[in-house]
Amino acid sequence: MTSLQLVLASASPRRNEILGRLAPNFAVQPADIDETPLDDEDPVAYVERLALEKAIAIATPGSAVIGADTSVVLDGVILGKPRDRDHGGEMLRDLADRHHKVVTGVAVVVTSLSGEQSIAVGHELSYVIIGPISEDRITWYLDTGEGNDKAGGYGLQGSGGLFADVVEGSVSNVIGLPMRRLDELCREVGVNIVADFVN
Repeated sequence: MTSLQLVLASASPRRNEILGRLAPNFAVQPADIDETPLDDEDPVAYVERLALEKAIAIATPGSAVIGADTSVVLDGVILGKPRDRDHGGEMLRDLADRHHKVVTGVAVVVTSLSGEQSIAVGHELSYVIIGPISEDRITWYLDTGEGNDKAGGYGLQGSGGLFADVVEGSVSNVIGLPMRRLDELCREVGVNIVADFVN
């Protein structure tokens, strides 16, 4: 059992659920940062930068903070969350009958009681194949509102799983927090995610 406080720097219920499978005791403290991509910033650099900025923004002495950011990437273009219903429909039409990438940046920032920090940053990449989507199915999905707060405008773990026929790579990555990669990064900074936060 570590004396560190485990903190998830995200309000995402999906990330909360995934982390809870590994470590039942953690605090949730969302980070408020500017998520605008930099000029010519590639998707991997973008999600890793945001994950680290989120974790650092919340880090305090005696904490182990996990930051994460997930992007859907189609033809090299980062698809964020839909601006509105029409934008959500455009995203689904663009994604239909094609494959795309989902990349999640993960950062773990451990801050000792004296303020010294150990940092590990990485990412996970998965490929998702979505089948054809009819207009009535798009309308139905938009009516659910499920994709409103999700990168790419859909959620694999919910009704959007109806569209995503095949996932190559980490499923937890597509949902928002790749468990295996998180475990590796935690170990890099001396944290045992499945043993240190059980009580």
